[in-house]
Order: sequence, then structure tokens, then C-alpha cells
Amino acid sequence: MKQFNTKNIFSSLLVKFAVCSLLLAISYRLLSSSFVQFSLVVSDDESAALAVTTPPPPPPAAAESPPLTDGLLLNLDYTSTNESCDLFSGDWIPEPDGPFYTNSSCRTIEAPQNCMKNGRPDSGYVYWRWKPKGSSLPRLDAKRFLEMMRDKSLAFIGDSIMRNHVQSLLCILSQVEEAVDIYHDEPYKNRKWSFPSFNFTVSVVWAPFLTKASIFENDNGISSGIIRLHVDEPNTIWTDQYGDFDYIVIGGGKWFLKYAIYYENNTTLGCHGCHDSNITEVGFQNAYRRALNTTLKFISEAKHKPYILFRTITPDHFENGEWDSEGYCNRTEPFKVDEVEIRDLDEIMKSIELEEFQQASEALSKNRVGGFELLDTTMLSLLRPDGHPGVYRTFQPYDGNDKHAKIQNDCLHWCLPGPIDSWNDLMMEMLLRHQR
Repeated sequence: MKQFNTKNIFSSLLVKFAVCSLLLAISYRLLSSSFVQFSLVVSDDESAALAVTTPPPPPPAAAESPPLTDGLLLNLDYTSTNESCDLFSGDWIPEPDGPFYTNSSCRTIEAPQNCMKNGRPDSGYVYWRWKPKGSSLPRLDAKRFLEMMRDKSLAFIGDSIMRNHVQSLLCILSQVEEAVDIYHDEPYKNRKWSFPSFNFTVSVVWAPFLTKASIFENDNGISSGIIRLHVDEPNTIWTDQYGDFDYIVIGGGKWFLKYAIYYENNTTLGCHGCHDSNITEVGFQNAYRRALNTTLKFISEAKHKPYILFRTITPDHFENGEWDSEGYCNRTEPFKVDEVEIRDLDEIMKSIELEEFQQASEALSKNRVGGFELLDTTMLSLLRPDGHPGVYRTFQPYDGNDKHAKIQNDCLHWCLPGPIDSWNDLMMEMLLRHQR
């Protein structure tokens, strides 16, 4: 029978008891301690990551903000992120939200610009917005605009592009209040609307040459006689109302490319395309310069000093022809800046506008209470060949016609909604900057 060594057994039990006691003491120390400090060794990158993810202490409680009132709306930080940026240099970027209005929600769209109702099959042209280089451009806020224009009057003076611009503005503002038509002439070329809740009026004044002119042309551009243009006499249709306007958008443009006889001091200066051997052919450039000079001279010398935006030429996008020679525009996306160049005629007109604007600015800078600024829509409009009605200037143009039928295109005016809506974003930005 095997014998056990009781001494060895006792020693073994004693060692095990001591180890257990030590482990129990350590566990108690850990559990009963009020804190435990860990010394972490981390790399620089890990340290940076920890610094980023560790939340900072909460900031002190901010003072309670005052309630918003109509008077405070104009003081909100609404303008672009960089007020020194050039608003007119940039690119068109996608706008997934689309426009503020539709062709069915706005009642002031005239038929030739209601492209979707007229059957235009694509709608991608409404999902873009203008972004100036190096800054942002807020979209026009209808409520703030109407508050800013409370008890004021705004007039658009010029040709059918101005009328197109007005329609866009009325559509955007209709989110807050529908415009009330309070005046129109028989052909609906001169019109006036009111926003009763704001005592604000918007007018469009038909003066395509800005100076006095006798025009013999119907709405389809069919002429029964050559235009007679007096380059030294402002058109009284707008000068007689000038003192009633607080804000004005004014500009000339494409009408000066039409055939005309020019007069100064009631004496024939020459003509453009008159084909009369007794009248000197002088081209349109000199006439455009003189007409603008006459217009801006009236503005600079007038006692009334409204805030004025002088709008530049708007390029058309006719391809392989013109309005009356089977020109068309069927593109569906904007150009990039490096994909298109301005046409010679538009560049000539733009250079004349810039020269006359600069001269007028120098004269108007003295003792001017209002403001006089350039609304340069030329380049941003040049990039939008997709925004015109084209054949959809009329309702369902292909009904009863072959798909290849020759139908007149409108590649000058703009679909609504469409690219021209951004002109109003620019206008509001300029008005707010002026006030600041």
C-alpha cells in the first residue's frame, strides 16, 4: 500500500491558499477603486483621430434670438457667400429640385413661352441653376422680395425679352401672391400688375429701340414697311412715366439688327438694309450707340433718381438659319464655357453697351441717390441653347404635320419655367448688395 507524504500535501495547500488570497486582494482593489487610469501609447495619426472624435465641452448657452418680423427679413444673411465675386462668370449646375413653379401653377405665362403645354417632350432644361464662380447665388425668395418692394414700383423697359423677364418674375412671386392685372394696352405690349398686399406694382413698357420709332410689323415679324428710328429722341412712352418708377430694368438689343432708316434732328442719317440709292448705308452699330447714348443721357440728367439695372444683349441660338430662314434650336443640355463662342454681331453689340454703360456710370456717380448697375446676362444666356421654345412656340406644332415639316422656331425667347428665372435670382442679389 502506497504511503502519502502529509508534509508535502500541507505545503502545496498553503501555496494555493496564498495565491488565491493575492488574486482576491487585487480584484477587490480594482472593484473598490473610484477611478482607473490607463496610460495609452498612440501614434500621431491615432492621436489626431482621437482628437477629432472626442466631443468638445458644450458651449455656453446663447442668448435667446429675437422673434422674426417683416422688418427683420431684409437683414437676414441672404446674399451670396462672397459679395466681391463676379455674379456673371460661372457655370450652370444641376438643380434636382427644379423650379419654384410649373407651367400649370403660374397663370401669367404667355402661350409662346409655355413650352410644356405646347407639347415640348423633354423637361431636363428646367433642372439647372446658375452658379457664379467662387460663390453661391441664392434663389429669389418671393416673400423677402415682396417685403423689400413694399410700397414701391418696378418697371421693365425694352423689347419682348423684357416681357419674357417680367413673366418669369410674376411666376416666382405667385408662390406668395398672385399678381393682379390692372392695366394693358390693346395689343398687350404695355402692361401693369399689382400685388395688393404689398402695395407693389410691376410694369412692362414696350420700347424695343428705347428711342422714338415708327414700326410697321405684326406679332409674327412680318413687316409692311421699313422702320423709321430717331436716335436722338427718347421714347416718350417710358420717359413720361419715368418719375413713377422706384426700380427699373432697361436694355436694348436685337431690334437694332432690323432694317431701318435712321434720323437725327429730323434729318436722315443713313440706313441699315434699306436698299435705297438716295440713302447712305451706315449699318446698325452707329445707330445703336447713339440710341443708347440718348437713353442714358436722359437718365443721367433726370431729377428723379431710381435704382436702375442696365441689361446687356441676349444671344439667340439659331442654327443653320435665322428666325425667317429655317433656323432651329433643338439642343437639350447647356453648353460648357469652352464649348461655345459669342457670335460677332452679339459681341459688337455687347462692346457698345459696355462702353456706353461706363461713360454713363461716370456721369451718374456724381450726386446720385439711386443706383446704376450692369445686369450682364450675355454669357450666362449664351450657355443655354436648350432653354428656347423652338417649334413649341405654338401649341402641338406637329399635329397634322409631318415630323420633318418646316416649322418656324423661336430660338430667342425663353421657355417658362426656364433659364431666364435665374435672371431674377441675379436681380435680387444685386438689389440686396446695393442695400447693404
